[in-house]
Amino acid sequence: MSRIFLKQMISKTQRWQLFYATDFHSVMYPCFTLCRILGIFPYKINKLKFEISKPLYILSIIITCALCLCEYTILCQYNTFINVTKFEATSFFFEIIFYCVSAASIAIVTLVLSRSRMRLLQIIMEISLKLDLESYQKLSRLIHAKDIFGFFYLICKFFTCTYITNLPFLQTIVSLYTVLLVFAMDMLYINCVCILKACYKEINNSLLHMQDFMINKEPRVAMLFYKQRNTFLIIKLKNVQKQHLMISKTVQMLNIIFSLQLHATIISSYSAIIFGFYHYFHVVKWYNGIINLNEMFSIMFLLTAIDIIIKLALLVWACETGKNQAQEIRTTIHDVLNSSRDEQIKIELQLFSLQLLHGENRFSAKGFNVDATFFASMVGTITTYALILLQFLKMSQSCDETYTINTT
Repeated sequence: MSRIFLKQMISKTQRWQLFYATDFHSVMYPCFTLCRILGIFPYKINKLKFEISKPLYILSIIITCALCLCEYTILCQYNTFINVTKFEATSFFFEIIFYCVSAASIAIVTLVLSRSRMRLLQIIMEISLKLDLESYQKLSRLIHAKDIFGFFYLICKFFTCTYITNLPFLQTIVSLYTVLLVFAMDMLYINCVCILKACYKEINNSLLHMQDFMINKEPRVAMLFYKQRNTFLIIKLKNVQKQHLMISKTVQMLNIIFSLQLHATIISSYSAIIFGFYHYFHVVKWYNGIINLNEMFSIMFLLTAIDIIIKLALLVWACETGKNQAQEIRTTIHDVLNSSRDEQIKIELQLFSLQLLHGENRFSAKGFNVDATFFASMVGTITTYALILLQFLKMSQSCDETYTINTT
């Protein structure tokens, strides 16, 4: 039966349809395709197994080295530019520094952790084999729409900003690749979290099914059938425990592999918004207390802010709902425990409950948990800095006006 099941799954991987996934590969197909185009997916999938492709790995090394070299060249150009211009342009320089360093860090970490990420994807694919077709289809509607819409939005935003700023050709190509690289890695992380969340939900549904079975089918027949049924429930419960333990270890592995990437994403988001406020508000003019922004800079800042807010909201939503789904299993176990009358089943449920207490099922990076609390604190910090910058801006422009009047 296992061989037949494996053959069926292999045949499913040979076809792919938008918003209609049948397995892990078809769910992740748009994200994997973008990663292949960018040269950061040095793998080949052979019979439900990820393997390193040496030509693609060498290509990934070349692309990463070229990207770091180009980022360094751009930083040197802006450093020369800052030295001969006004002090107000330093905010833009710091914004470029943080973004280039974050993008280069993501590229280097992506290359260094290629093999670890391959093992992670292999484990997630094996875990997701427990999901049914309906779960795959629900995941595909979310993941495909998110990846495809986000890709086209970034392309439109990039060419709009390029048209406004009129960047040189080299910087245009590097900026486009950097934007897509950061987007691809963030979406890969969010997709993995969503799949693990679906696996948690599958465990919860299995426990609920066991509870219904125990409530609706209490033994009123022979003792032999009663023992066979309890034996079946204990075996099923042990399999669910093993599945949950594997998912918990995978979550910890996911947190370790994507920790540096999450730090780089958060830092680049902070710098883009904070320094963006400072840079773009230097073109603000005050007329009787009313803010009047330059139209081109306001479009650029609005597009950048929307991009960052949507990305962070998706990231936090996926991690928060995944954590809640994992915590919901604890409540379900106690409900099943109260519904059971067999001592062996109760012992297994208590062991499962202890396993949940000792396991860590939070999606996090080193130093913080990616959840709603972190997102709220981040929004509050950004808002505070924005208000401070506005106050200093108004004070500086009022002082300039006073100085102009006194000199005349």
